[in-house]
Amino acid sequence: MKNRSVPADILLPHVTYRHVADAIAWLTTAFGFEEHYRYGSDPLDGAQMHLGDAWIMVHRARGASLTPAQLGYGTQSLTIFVDDVDAHFQRAKAAGATIVEELQETVYGERQYGVEDLDGHKWLFSQHARNVSPDAWGATVAKGR
Repeated sequence: MKNRSVPADILLPHVTYRHVADAIAWLTTAFGFEEHYRYGSDPLDGAQMHLGDAWIMVHRARGASLTPAQLGYGTQSLTIFVDDVDAHFQRAKAAGATIVEELQETVYGERQYGVEDLDGHKWLFSQHARNVSPDAWGATVAKGR
């Protein structure tokens, strides 16, 4: 069954922001996300957004749900796969995003860069560059995989 209110099939991360409306505008400008819907009023409680097939929920910080900027440290990072990571990198830089990892090709075959958003969340934007076996760069594949 498909649900138009929750279109993600595998994972739908929830990302906390101090000001949801500002986050929507920033994620749209810097990263190219598109808003699917928003809910709540003054202040805005949350929204669902997507970049291609990658979907996220953004919601307002309250109670024990705080942003990395409020906590003073990061709690996780999100990786989003894009079709043209070079163009995406230029878009994020032009929007004033804080680049924390320059655009590069990794030993595991990804062309990617790292960026921090307006509330301190860490993001990796990536594009497949080469098909590399995990054992070729030193990883150990779990038995049965």
